[in-house]
Amino acid sequence: MARLSSLERRDRIIDAALAVARRKGLATTTVRDVATEMGTSSGLIHHYFDSMDDVLAEVFERVAAHDLELSRAEMATTPDPVAALATFIRTYAPIDRDWSFQLWLDAWAEAARRPRLQAASRRLNLAWVALLEDAIRAGLASGQFRSLDPTGAAWRILAVLDGLALQVVAHPTVVARGDVERWGAAVAERELGLDPGLLAG
Repeated sequence: MARLSSLERRDRIIDAALAVARRKGLATTTVRDVATEMGTSSGLIHHYFDSMDDVLAEVFERVAAHDLELSRAEMATTPDPVAALATFIRTYAPIDRDWSFQLWLDAWAEAARRPRLQAASRRLNLAWVALLEDAIRAGLASGQFRSLDPTGAAWRILAVLDGLALQVVAHPTVVARGDVERWGAAVAERELGLDPGLLAG
């Protein structure tokens, strides 16, 4: 059997850490857990990563960056800014990806204690805001949206989506899955001067 390269070995470690984090959460995932998942020793993990903070930051970045690229790709195929915004809302909070939002919740909770994780979550959060703001500015340029503060509008819409999605993860009997998209769309419509129901199709 061919020896794995350093990059391949790191990928295997991240795969294993992600599998554990999906079961246990980021906060309680340890080097020993990852080593057990791989059937190897903790020393192997330490050989490729300086700390568990580095491993968890890579896990979070992989998931969050993948979700971001999926949303960006789908938005790029839409015919106009209204459709792009509706697509953003739909793909930002997909109802079958609760574990992905659980990872965000874990990352935010751990950020104060894990500098690498904090840096990754900040960078990716800003990338999501930029993607949404670009869609809003395109709608302003086309005359379909109205806003005097596109940056603030992007942050406010994202904050509502985050809050609703995390409620679904933390308190699934309080907020229904479909409410995330519906209520997020309603907030975006009010923010951008759109007719009620337009983003719901």
